[in-house]
Amino acid sequence: MAATALNELRKFVAPEFVFGVDARRLAGRYAHRLGGRRILLVSGPQVAAAGWTGETEHLLGEAGFQVIRFSGFTPNPRDHQVMVGSRLYLDESCDLIVAVGGGSAMDCAKGIGIVAANGGSVLDYEGVDQVPAPMPPLICIPTTCGSSADVSQFAIFTDSQERRKAAIVSKAVVPDVALIDPATLVTLDRQYTACTGLDALAHAMEAFVSNAHSPITDLHALEAIRLLRANLLDCLEAPLDLERRCAVMLASLHAGLAFSNASLGCTHALAHSLGGMLDLPHGECNALLLTAVVEFNFPAAPERYRRVAGAFGLADGGLDDEAFCRQLVAELKGFCERCGIIPGLTSRGVRRSDLPSLAVKALRDPCNATNPRNPGLGDLESLYTEAM
Repeated sequence: MAATALNELRKFVAPEFVFGVDARRLAGRYAHRLGGRRILLVSGPQVAAAGWTGETEHLLGEAGFQVIRFSGFTPNPRDHQVMVGSRLYLDESCDLIVAVGGGSAMDCAKGIGIVAANGGSVLDYEGVDQVPAPMPPLICIPTTCGSSADVSQFAIFTDSQERRKAAIVSKAVVPDVALIDPATLVTLDRQYTACTGLDALAHAMEAFVSNAHSPITDLHALEAIRLLRANLLDCLEAPLDLERRCAVMLASLHAGLAFSNASLGCTHALAHSLGGMLDLPHGECNALLLTAVVEFNFPAAPERYRRVAGAFGLADGGLDDEAFCRQLVAELKGFCERCGIIPGLTSRGVRRSDLPSLAVKALRDPCNATNPRNPGLGDLESLYTEAM
């Protein structure tokens, strides 16, 4: 008898996490539990300007730790920036890493930990399960509502020479502790709230239709979609509404637990290639490409997408698959536009002549492996064309 989703073997990996207002203030307690003495604090300038970096440094100092700051990275962290951070970690004899920020800070911290423990370049560990030695202890305090790097097996870096994004997927990069505090979102501006929230939506949708989904990841993915549909737009209009911020931060957590264990699909493969070339916010790249991929994938997973649509508030209405797909795509496009993401790659500087190179890089991305429909090079180029 063929295996079903209920009796197939599936693993589920997650860090210890604390969710709720003031969770961030537990950093010192958890650093003590992990046996740290000298902490590398990885956090970028924007988060420092919002006050979260200084507060964390102060709390760690009060708890008796020596803290060395590293902020020498950009959004979409580069391979060479990770190398500078890893040298600082080793030169300062650090024994624990705390990351405060969005996906860029947390991925950079993961890369620093990978190289500190294993040597070489961070790009040496690209792919699935290629990290042999575990990282030093890592505590993540997310300040955005989308990357979910605080709970995931993924770390993404920009290969500065090839101008592409390289994905490392390994349980070795799952943080030890995530302190998930919705209060940090009140300083997140409208654009980044939208981009990171739409990143979470793409995570949840791709995890649900992934060919590695499970009943456990399905629960998390559908709840993430429901919470984002109900709360993200209101978050943009009322940034100080902590209840709405809690809801979208919880959605990010659910989406992260889903995709970390079910993986992703073509949307992310295409977005990684596009983001590597243009250095755009990752969530924006996902939003620009999501509906083209839904249209491409729908024939391979119509019932899964109908359940996605239900969580997004769309009634089935007895439509056939083709009509229902059009309805779902139109709803998703409208939602992204109401979030402020206007469609079109051309307006972002993409030229038709760029598409073959983008498609070649996207084809190499491991996220394609769990897409419900196996894409070829021509398919990926066509998807970029549709998103132009």
